[in-house]
Amino acid sequence: MGSVTVSLVLNGEQRTFEVPAGRRLLDLLRDDAGLTGTKEGCGAGECGACTVLLNGLPVPSCLVLAASCEGADVVTVEGLGGDRPLHPLQRAMVERGGVQCGFCTPGVVTTGAALLEHGITEPLEQGRRLAGNLCRCTGYSKIFEALQAAAREPGDD
Repeated sequence: MGSVTVSLVLNGEQRTFEVPAGRRLLDLLRDDAGLTGTKEGCGAGECGACTVLLNGLPVPSCLVLAASCEGADVVTVEGLGGDRPLHPLQRAMVERGGVQCGFCTPGVVTTGAALLEHGITEPLEQGRRLAGNLCRCTGYSKIFEALQAAAREPGDD
């Protein structure tokens, strides 16, 4: 099938990868970049476990071809904190018990961070937009509490 060169900004750092032409972004992140925070759940874009930010928008990385990310800005759960140890939502998830087994957490946090970045703080709208992130442990109430707490945090994006 041949290979392709993909240059992108990954968690704020310019990176270049030589990958098989059919490689998914999820596999580039986990296997080629060594960023294992992004999880593969269903492999069909239905569960949200593999959600990353692609040019600021949450996408299921299992459905995105790596080659289509040429020149893109990709942020994984590992890159959310920036200069800080934790993004405000990551901190709130821990403090409020929104993390249980942790499998869905990277996707929930990246999606939630995008919601907060885009000023979506109304609980019902957050719930609608998080509907693609499935969690079998928390019952979602703790996740929503964490989103609201992070939204109230002063001075954060």
